[in-house]
Amino acid sequence: MSVVKLRPAQECAYDIVSLGEVMLRLDPGEGRIRTTRSFAASEGGGEYNVARGLRRCFGKRGAIVTALVRDEVGRLLEDCILTGGLDTRFIKWVESDGIGRSVRNGLNFTERGYGVRGAVGTSDRGNTAISQMQPDDVDWDHLFGELGVRWLHTGGIFAALSPSAADVAKAAMASAKKHGTVVSYDLNYRPSLWKSIGGQAKAQEVNKELAQYVDVMIGNEEDFTASLGFEIEGANENLDNLEVDSFRKMIEAASAAYPNFQAIGTTMREVKTATVNNWSAVAWSRDGGFVQATQRDGLEILDRVGGGDSFASGLIYGMMEKDSIQEAVEYGAAHGALAMTTPGDTTMASLEEVERLVAGGGARVQR
Repeated sequence: MSVVKLRPAQECAYDIVSLGEVMLRLDPGEGRIRTTRSFAASEGGGEYNVARGLRRCFGKRGAIVTALVRDEVGRLLEDCILTGGLDTRFIKWVESDGIGRSVRNGLNFTERGYGVRGAVGTSDRGNTAISQMQPDDVDWDHLFGELGVRWLHTGGIFAALSPSAADVAKAAMASAKKHGTVVSYDLNYRPSLWKSIGGQAKAQEVNKELAQYVDVMIGNEEDFTASLGFEIEGANENLDNLEVDSFRKMIEAASAAYPNFQAIGTTMREVKTATVNNWSAVAWSRDGGFVQATQRDGLEILDRVGGGDSFASGLIYGMMEKDSIQEAVEYGAAHGALAMTTPGDTTMASLEEVERLVAGGGARVQR
């Protein structure tokens, strides 16, 4: 029995659909953005990474709802999405003006960090195709009603791209709820996205409106404070070092304020260096109460970007397939830990590796 009530798989075309921007990630490897002469290209996006993880690691049928410019960069992104295994039929293709004056594809320059040098992300995503998307660009009732979707995932990164993006998210979430689709939302607060459109006050206005459609809310400690306005007892400038009791109180406050929340999940990260973190996660469900995942101190990290998204996809898989919120949060924390051992936004882990780590396995060679 799953943690949340899901539509039967046989009546749905998709187990998971994500709504959000897919950007081209340009990675200088061990170097710096400011000095490199070559980049490795891959795709990534907060909402997209979750669906891709559920498809590639956990074998779920998935699709992405997004928009791309019909140019060579857009086609490269499409090729990456196809490699990730997601259905591309819900990509809205926008004609290029030739130079990107009116519409463009998003770029994300990301360096991983090492030791005392933290990771750095520099996005170039203004006026992108998906930021101009409108609520009626997708036939939501066809997607969620006629085709059928078991789970919709979107989040605060997409909602911050433009006023119309928030309207698109609301339309999708409302239709999903009408047709019995579980809705998850990752708050994913990014100050740079909200800075020019009203800052934290606007983030709270938008996210509080969308939160009423959410069944499963996901985020870290900063997300719940900045996006939903929950003050955390004992919080200071270093939100990475909060105690479990602080998370418990935050989750209790959120679940009381939003009775529609059926589950909440959040990562717990204590940053020692860019390459060594203490890592865990906590979760809550109305039936199972508050639980904590295995604590992994001294976790060695190659690339932390996307670790929270991989936590979300593992958590969702656990809520789909396992009997308890405890199992679900263990799958989320294990998948997030594994994803941070490889480069790029997206997971390279297998279900077998996740299950081995959940069961207590280590890094011993497999032959």
